[in-house]
Amino acid sequence: MKNIFGEMQDVLKRGEHCALCSIILTKGSTPLKAGAKMVVTSSGKIIGTIGGGDLEKTIIENALNVITVGQSEVYTHNLLQQHGMCCGGSVNVFIDYISAPDRLYIFGSGHVGRALSEVAERLNFDVFVIDDRQDELAKIKSSAINKLPFDYKEILPRLPFGKNVFIAVMTRDHSMDREILASCIQREYGYLGMIGSMRKVEVTRKMFISGGICSAEEFDAVDTPMGFNINAQSPEEIAISIAAKIIQTKNTAFSVAGIEADKKINKITK
Repeated sequence: MKNIFGEMQDVLKRGEHCALCSIILTKGSTPLKAGAKMVVTSSGKIIGTIGGGDLEKTIIENALNVITVGQSEVYTHNLLQQHGMCCGGSVNVFIDYISAPDRLYIFGSGHVGRALSEVAERLNFDVFVIDDRQDELAKIKSSAINKLPFDYKEILPRLPFGKNVFIAVMTRDHSMDREILASCIQREYGYLGMIGSMRKVEVTRKMFISGGICSAEEFDAVDTPMGFNINAQSPEEIAISIAAKIIQTKNTAFSVAGIEADKKINKITK
């Protein structure tokens, strides 16, 4: 029989986010003591318990909010005043946002796309390469890389998005790149980038803003031209510059969320 952590891993493997709710401090009489844990998934499934009743109902609501925001949080509950529970104590609950494994969607399996997929696999991304050219996908040798032989219009509505999703657009056609970018730019993502020259970026920016596809701020959040400028020459060097930018974006967001959560825990437990 799996324990709570084993079941949580199953949730994450399905690409679903969740929150781990842990009682970290209690005062007075409470249903459960420090160390009690419960997992709440983004779909609302509950694994374990943290005390039952109105307290648990509210903590589930708190957890779903943490998942929506994507940032861990500490909540304090007074059982009598807030929940009408006669035991009358208080609990501090740390709700830790647990994201599904980082996914990288690479649109285009040309030279740079293939090189990026190989780099990202070594960085422990769950890599998906999308291209309707099966002969190009066949050049990717690693069985750990997911190869999706679909037209982007067919696959885009079926792909899950979220803060743990990183997107690199680099197809064989500029108009195709723009259509994919237009579809992704209004979705939730951790990183969105498009390959291209400054001329391509300038033209695309004007098209998107004048066409009402997105605001200037939304377009400027896209990493394009994609990657760091390291005077890269080969597909492998370009892939490294893109991977480095993705890593910077991912780790900066993770560090900020972690620092804020640590501050709140330290304030309560001192």
